Amino acid sequence: MHPWLPIFLEAMQAEQDAAINTLTAYARDLKDFIGFLERKKLTPETAVRADIENYLVELEADGLAKSTRARRLSSIRQLYRFAFTEGWRSDDPAAQIRGPKRGRHLPTTLSEADVVTLLDASRNYGKTPLDKLRNTCLMEILYATGLRVTELVSLPAAAARGDPRMILVRGKGGRERMVPLSPPAREALAGWLVARDADMMKKHAKSPFLFPSRGKKGHVTREAFFLFIKDLALVSGLDPKGISPHTLRHAFATHLLANGADLLSIQVLLGHADVSTTEIYTHVLEERLKDLVLNKHPLA
Repeated sequence: MHPWLPIFLEAMQAEQDAAINTLTAYARDLKDFIGFLERKKLTPETAVRADIENYLVELEADGLAKSTRARRLSSIRQLYRFAFTEGWRSDDPAAQIRGPKRGRHLPTTLSEADVVTLLDASRNYGKTPLDKLRNTCLMEILYATGLRVTELVSLPAAAARGDPRMILVRGKGGRERMVPLSPPAREALAGWLVARDADMMKKHAKSPFLFPSRGKKGHVTREAFFLFIKDLALVSGLDPKGISPHTLRHAFATHLLANGADLLSIQVLLGHADVSTTEIYTHVLEERLKDLVLNKHPLA
């Protein structure tokens, strides 16, 4: 590993409170860039603007998506900005490079009927009654709150005690927000807590997490939950290809907007730092309305 990387990543974690997933992405992108430089017998210390642009050209030639290339350039910019600030370089060779424009990609979402189908299926999905209660709770909270998958699986049990109407969530960048729970989510949560606590007592185990696991992280992993959603879609008769935990997050936002919620409220609930990120859901709604007119109107 190049000596700049661990210092840079440590600074990102300390100064920006970057999440583990963000740090992992930085490390992966920058290792690929540094590997490219090494093949050219260059280093981050000696690379110039043309070298970075050549790297981006190689990524395009390899068929990487615009979004991936834009993310790689963003990581490189962050590294060189940090290097310039630290005095490791007297210039910033990435400062003036313009990345590929990202095309507008509308998030995949689900109809309200599809969500109900998934929620109903979760009540009977699992090897044991305990699994079924946990799966029901996970799905009800996910759709009721629109949490990111990492936020959901790492929820502390303390946040759910006392039949709360709202729970405190720690999101990206360490930002905290309150999200309300729907009556079905509160009912599922109450049932799961009783069963969870009884199971923990039976095993003489302790865990700070709402959804504990014997794995290294101590809670259900985002990868395991991703696979669970795919399996749940399959048994529900839905196409698992277009369904993921993030699809439920998109459905939460789109359904709120369709039923009259304002963008600023949805922004707060989703934990978006900028309302422009939330505005994508207005385009989703526009596309659905356009499709409705073009395909359902009697004169279409």
